[in-house]
Amino acid sequence: MAEKIRVGVAGYGTIGTRLADGVALQGDMELVGIADLAPTLSIRALAENGMIGANGVKYNLYLVDGADKSQFDAMGIPVAGTFADLCKSVDIMLDSAPGGVGAKNKENYYDKYGVKAIFQGGEKNSVADVFFHGYANFEKGVGQNYLKLTSCNTTGLIRTVDALDRAFGIEKVAITIIRRVADPGDYHRGLTNALQIDKAPSHQAVDLMTIMPHVNATGILVHTPVTHGHIITVLATAKNGKKITKAEALEVFQKHPRIRVVSIDEGFKGNASLFKYARDLGNRRGDMYEIGLWEDSIVESGNDIMYAINIPQESVTIPETMDAIRASMKMQLTREEGTAATNKYLGIGKFKK
Repeated sequence: MAEKIRVGVAGYGTIGTRLADGVALQGDMELVGIADLAPTLSIRALAENGMIGANGVKYNLYLVDGADKSQFDAMGIPVAGTFADLCKSVDIMLDSAPGGVGAKNKENYYDKYGVKAIFQGGEKNSVADVFFHGYANFEKGVGQNYLKLTSCNTTGLIRTVDALDRAFGIEKVAITIIRRVADPGDYHRGLTNALQIDKAPSHQAVDLMTIMPHVNATGILVHTPVTHGHIITVLATAKNGKKITKAEALEVFQKHPRIRVVSIDEGFKGNASLFKYARDLGNRRGDMYEIGLWEDSIVESGNDIMYAINIPQESVTIPETMDAIRASMKMQLTREEGTAATNKYLGIGKFKK
């Protein structure tokens, strides 16, 4: 049996906790360790659970530069070593450090120790060789040293646009993003009672065109005072004036492993319904790897098709990050093989069977 790919996670925050769990669930990967700066609540909870994370895997903790080890010692939190020690022990790092820190980690550690890295959406595109999405451009990431993931909204959005594009050929899309203002537990945004609109086009539309340059995209983003998920409406136009019917679009969406088609009549009235359903399923942290797509929202507008999706912002990029490891490390060489392996280990799409 081939040796497992050794993976480390830099930053054990909202995304890092889930990345570590995602790696721990992959049968062909080994989570070597996680790295962070301070004994945050996430790390304290991990320590209280005996440093055991997903799949019963022991999580070893490494400290980044500037960390005060005495704080961890005082709480009885075991420390395995330094960030440099972790980097020297892995094949690839998943960097979920705060925006801008990843670029410094690349310069000071990843380049120095010859370790590959996957960066999250908060970093600038220039940090990576390829701006990556598991379904839209998997092959471009094969063998590359540095990949960067799209943001949560862009990740979910591209799943649907790529699916339609492969089925019908998409010329352009217009999107409206109703964006949660902060993650659950965040306080730095303050208490709000307002909607805030950004200048158009939204970065998600621009990022979609970077990944899928043959599609013309534009969009508007509105910040809303909620925490559980974003909602995006999409108006898609096929090439050459081809009409996309609701039945055709629905068939495409229902076949996609990472799209969960739901309806209002079933009780899925909005973002909170999907979050509650994930908790009732017993999903860790109430996460859902699939995006929700309302069947009731699919409507024909002339030749165009319109629909609405829900983005579980804390967990939606985890599958695509696992895809990125597979591409960078040449574990699989095609999107079909790479995404299928990720889906198998994360249990994605099993509800469709």
